[in-house]
Amino acid sequence: MLERMHLAIVQEVEKQGSLTAAANVLCLTQSALSHSMRKLEQQLGTDIWLREGRSLRLTQAGQYVLAVANRVLPQLTLAEERLRQFAQGERGTLRIGMECHPCYQWLLKVVSPYLAAWPDVDVDVKQKFQFGGIGALFGYEIDLLVTPDPLFKPGLHFEPVFDYEQVLVVGRDHPLARADQVEPQDLLDEVLITYPVPTDRLDIYTQFLMPAGVAPKRHKAIETTDIMLQMVASGRGVAALPRWLAQDYAQKMNVSAVRLGQHGIAKQIFLGARQADIDIDYLRAFVELARGSTQLVPSAPSAP
Repeated sequence: MLERMHLAIVQEVEKQGSLTAAANVLCLTQSALSHSMRKLEQQLGTDIWLREGRSLRLTQAGQYVLAVANRVLPQLTLAEERLRQFAQGERGTLRIGMECHPCYQWLLKVVSPYLAAWPDVDVDVKQKFQFGGIGALFGYEIDLLVTPDPLFKPGLHFEPVFDYEQVLVVGRDHPLARADQVEPQDLLDEVLITYPVPTDRLDIYTQFLMPAGVAPKRHKAIETTDIMLQMVASGRGVAALPRWLAQDYAQKMNVSAVRLGQHGIAKQIFLGARQADIDIDYLRAFVELARGSTQLVPSAPSAP
């Protein structure tokens, strides 16, 4: 009764706003589209749409069909693509989503040996999922998610790939550069530069400043790591970054890393995938390579 074409019609009408536009996208005549949906409504015994003048409004049943379409159609498309790859002896593309701004530099170090080891697999990195990576996994938009903040939900599998320490990065001439550690009060008169992420997702706020009831003089968001650290090196602010990234840039710019508090802020990077996909050979190989990538990341000194 309910077929793939019905799902595609409901989804496309919702996107395009009319039967005519949806029919054009789906390469159908409007009459054929309307006939197909009327027949489905008769079989189901319920309306999918209600007409309001020239527009259509989904009924409760129609909203349910739309939700099914949004969930099922991407899975069918992915399944067909993978079956085509199997038939043609291809392996396809590993789609990686990023929920970690500074991890892009680390990822580049993993991708290079991976591509060499898996010549039949392409890698596509999608950075638009700064906050919606879990939904992108469930929606089959990506195959792997790089994140420091996993959400352990049924159907998903997360593996830690390396540990790191979040530190304060300051210019070499900054007074705090000579300190063994900084306390929240040390940032009262500072311009704190971060990536454009809500404060409730920034560890320096949630694990360092907020518990102490402290806020910096000003908070400035910058998207690019290089520009952020150039600002820090020129004395225009301080930044919170992974120690391995700070140490990497310390060789190029006039910056230093200082521990946040007595014990520091310990973090992990995780790779997340759908549970059903975790044993796909080329996906599992990437996870294993990433877990062995700790030698690519400068180790943090132990806490005093």
